[in-house]
Amino acid sequence: MQLTHEENQFERKTFPITLVCDHIYFQQNIGSLFRISEAFGVENIIFLGKDIPLTPRKINKTSRSTHLHVPHQIMEETSELITYLQQNNFEVIALEITSNSKPLREVVVPNKKTALIIGSEIDGISDELLKICDQIVHINMFGKNSSMNVVQAASIALYEITSFRL
Repeated sequence: MQLTHEENQFERKTFPITLVCDHIYFQQNIGSLFRISEAFGVENIIFLGKDIPLTPRKINKTSRSTHLHVPHQIMEETSELITYLQQNNFEVIALEITSNSKPLREVVVPNKKTALIIGSEIDGISDELLKICDQIVHINMFGKNSSMNVVQAASIALYEITSFRL
């Protein structure tokens, strides 16, 4: 028998994880990122960029009201984000395929605040942000395609990162 939301046995938990969204603008993705962040106990979401479309009416379809429960903020400038991450001593992990990225299953999650950076739907993560990362990880894929939707990728990464903290 399927359990209702109220009947499930999952422990409510928040992890010291901040999801950093580098210039993500598609409203369906933004709504879904709220939903998956709430499901994985993400502490905070930072949206990097100008004019991020956080119109509740438009993102509510995919967020299912989780945008009301996950703390979030917008930082317009990359330099502001970099200063924030460095001053607050985050372990910065980028989810991106690069010449020096390692498979996600090899990620090392230290016992400190973690910032998981995910990139825009078009351009991925900026070089400026990649330069400050402690780790760059990718999801192994076995088809001809070398990318996946940002929400799907974030879901896989959050599953892996939170499993280290259980």
